[in-house]
Amino acid sequence: MQCSNIISLSTIHPRKLKVWDLHSELSVGPSQIHTQRQSNFEDYDVKLPLPSHVNSITSTSNPFVKHCHKLRQSSSYRHSHGSALVVGATPIREIYRFQRSSQEKPVIIDCLLLLEKAEVPEWIDDFSVRIVEVSSVVMKKLSGMQSTESIEAIALMRMPTSFSDIDSEEKEVNCKTWFPSIHRVLVLDGVQDPGNLGTLLRSAMAFGWNGVFLLPGCCDPFNEKALRASRGASFQLPIVSGTWNHLESLKNEFQIKMLAGHPGTDEKLKPVSHLSQKLADSFADVPLSLVLGSEGSGLSEKSQRLCELVSIPMAGEFESLNVSVAGGIFLYVLQPKNHKSLM
Repeated sequence: MQCSNIISLSTIHPRKLKVWDLHSELSVGPSQIHTQRQSNFEDYDVKLPLPSHVNSITSTSNPFVKHCHKLRQSSSYRHSHGSALVVGATPIREIYRFQRSSQEKPVIIDCLLLLEKAEVPEWIDDFSVRIVEVSSVVMKKLSGMQSTESIEAIALMRMPTSFSDIDSEEKEVNCKTWFPSIHRVLVLDGVQDPGNLGTLLRSAMAFGWNGVFLLPGCCDPFNEKALRASRGASFQLPIVSGTWNHLESLKNEFQIKMLAGHPGTDEKLKPVSHLSQKLADSFADVPLSLVLGSEGSGLSEKSQRLCELVSIPMAGEFESLNVSVAGGIFLYVLQPKNHKSLM
């Protein structure tokens, strides 16, 4: 999909960095986004509400600042425009390092906002990026942080092509394209806390899992707190947001074994196995998904019914662990066998 009124510049930014094509206004609406966004983000010519001559912003009332602030606050606004804010130099750098090492299509930075008088990061020199200096007041508003002492950079990034948002009404889906491998897929069932979701994404990335499937009720993986907790993993892992029908299509297509993390305190409905290395070894060569439930309600009824339940053995009288803590243990023990260099 192409947008009209595109202004292409051949000028070079004062800091001697190449510049993306710059645009004068933003005009991509929700109705123009395909139900499976994975295939379309790479084709966007995103229009920035920022005149091409602007290289410094000091006011929070600037239209571009308002646009970025809304991207940070509103999930529907983010997804309708196919863009998200990544706060902090570390996650921005990690996203680019991953892209370079995997030789994937680079994540596009439409604009890099630097705190006034901050140095341009050395690692950004190889990339075509528009850089705009912002005041501490603007940085505070956009970062959502009370103090900007540790925040010197914010990137306006296109959502990656590895993210797919499947329309709930879409019955026939091509699940073969969702993940490069389905040997290990993490499934989150209504995980609403962005800190927990981001931490789980980061752990899945660290332990070599192939992707994440988000069932209804999960928070947005591009939520500011989720991005902060994931340290850029939202842009690195293949992520699919869909329904149980879509997940069952994936399960049936690849004959995936489905496990679900369970506290193990109530075994009236069905038996609950204990997580162990022996159990993990028995699934070493089997396509496997791990379902983790929400913080308050735990696993949904459907997850409990369709999955084999597994609990983490614990000493003492604790009923359960925080979902991100329990998830980290599950992801580590059940990680692909070719990724167990530390075990």
